[in-house]
Amino acid sequence: MGIALAEAKAAAEAGEVPVGCVIARDGEVLSKAGNRTLRDRDPTAHAEVLALRAASAKLGSERLIGCDLYVTLEPCTMCAAAISFARIRRLYFGASDPKGGAVESGVRFFSAPTCHHKPEVYGGIGEAGASAILKEFFATKR
Repeated sequence: MGIALAEAKAAAEAGEVPVGCVIARDGEVLSKAGNRTLRDRDPTAHAEVLALRAASAKLGSERLIGCDLYVTLEPCTMCAAAISFARIRRLYFGASDPKGGAVESGVRFFSAPTCHHKPEVYGGIGEAGASAILKEFFATKR
């Protein structure tokens, strides 16, 4: 989660919403990313989606079997669906997102009967650090 927090800080420095993500398997980091929606002018350029794309390219497969995803903020519906489609083994997230989250908040995507794959989910990992980065970022925007 430390690497994901560093990615979130880098995203904040670039003016992006500070979310960072890492995908690892067997102790090896396969990919890491921070939000880039503004830079890329792409509403799908969330940290999770970018990290999933990079890990898939590295492994040469759309299925990331045995991979774990670490992200600083509870994933939104789009990212939860992508995590499911990629067959991520475990999802670790930092701060909850009562407004936009879709794992333990909102639509609770992985609990939907139409969800084909549900990863093991562990929330609150590095929550204090992730929340602090988000609060500081949005305090400067007000």
